[in-house]
Amino acid sequence: MDKSAVILAGGISSRFGQNKGLLQLADKPLIRYITDAVDGIVNETIIVASSKAQAASFAEVIGSNTRIVIDASDMQCPLIGALTGFENAHGKYSLLLACDTPMLSKDVLSLLLELCINRNAVVVRWPNGYIEPLQAVYCTEAALQAARNALNEEKSDMRSMVERLRGVRYVSTLILQQLDPELRTLFNVNTPLDFKRAKMLLKRARGRDFRQH
Repeated sequence: MDKSAVILAGGISSRFGQNKGLLQLADKPLIRYITDAVDGIVNETIIVASSKAQAASFAEVIGSNTRIVIDASDMQCPLIGALTGFENAHGKYSLLLACDTPMLSKDVLSLLLELCINRNAVVVRWPNGYIEPLQAVYCTEAALQAARNALNEEKSDMRSMVERLRGVRYVSTLILQQLDPELRTLFNVNTPLDFKRAKMLLKRARGRDFRQH
């Protein structure tokens, strides 16, 4: 097995009062947009939940071909979720994603997976230096060790894991815009206003697809 997708879905959003992955956007929950985006470009899909109850909620809305695992620690943060995902991934490379990015571009994700061959990571970087560690591809074993090292040094942020990796390739958002001009792939739903915008973006995208056909 060569490629895994690890989707972090453990956080409870205080702004929405529930897990964002279960928010119903148009005809399906947010988490399904993520699993659909990786379908066909990875060999396995893993959702990382924070509890058995949350895992059960996800199991009701996703297909049986997706595995659900539970955070290895009660300390909820993306790095713990990533560590849990890497521990359970069978692929040499792991595509790490958040559960609140419904406009993911299959073309962008495929490019990141392709660029990670013989690298320890491929991470998207904005012109101002800000990185997107939750829309990135990692060599699973190397990232697992880097995550453990960061946590052992009492660092719990994703950047600390990336900084402990050698052989990282940074891909500019300017490159991604050739495939996704508006960089919708990086749009995430953090607030109710973002959720409204996601509905508008989805409606516009579906209208464009309809006209093209």
